[in-house]
Amino acid sequence: MQGHDSLAGKTVLITGGAKRVGAAIARELHEAGANIALHFRNSASEAAQLSTELNEKRAKSAATIRADLLDVSRLGALVEFALRHFGSLDVLVNNASTFYETKLGEITSEKFDDLIGTNLKVPTFLSQAAAPALRQSRGLILNIVDIHAQRPLRNYPVYVAAKAGLHMMTRALAKELGPEIRVNGIAPGPILWPETGGDDTKKAAIIEATLLKRLGDPADIARTARFFAVDAPFITGQILAVDGGRSVAW
Repeated sequence: MQGHDSLAGKTVLITGGAKRVGAAIARELHEAGANIALHFRNSASEAAQLSTELNEKRAKSAATIRADLLDVSRLGALVEFALRHFGSLDVLVNNASTFYETKLGEITSEKFDDLIGTNLKVPTFLSQAAAPALRQSRGLILNIVDIHAQRPLRNYPVYVAAKAGLHMMTRALAKELGPEIRVNGIAPGPILWPETGGDDTKKAAIIEATLLKRLGDPADIARTARFFAVDAPFITGQILAVDGGRSVAW
């Protein structure tokens, strides 16, 4: 593993970067020396707090931008923001996501558009907008996928279909954008429970179904992001499961 300054002079744009896994990735890549362009939608206070934290560690190394990503006409503005603040774009992390049940019989057009939009449409269009800058820097697109992209999760058919699309889009973009741009994905397993909580019995069953018999941590995803950004120059078109063996134990 390379040192703390291995991403020095590089710029990372992270969608949904204000909290949870996105914030962990921001801290990890910032520690490696990167400047962080931090996107948020509703988490203004968390974004401001994280930006202040990072800037206190290294002056003028983090900046925030609010955007509704579903307005795809505005996605180019995120790329322009990163270029204006830091002079380059080297890594795009498509992390922002919506996640909720859509039981068959209760799927609405609005929920379908939201889940497909945030989990597939936005990463596709933002990657397209970022491609010219990433070609110049010979950069990386990193998509946060899901282990359920390959095995459906009951009551979440639209979400898992969207993530399955992102899984294939990751591989397709690697083919479209090589050799200048690498494109990879991380497929988390049980890392964080949804913010709305959940059933304790189901949680225990999920943990029991992992080979490591424990919940993961956002730092596990963040360290994997750092691996792709720093130590994997010959890896592209790959999706790495970080799931404690959950996808093997099924």
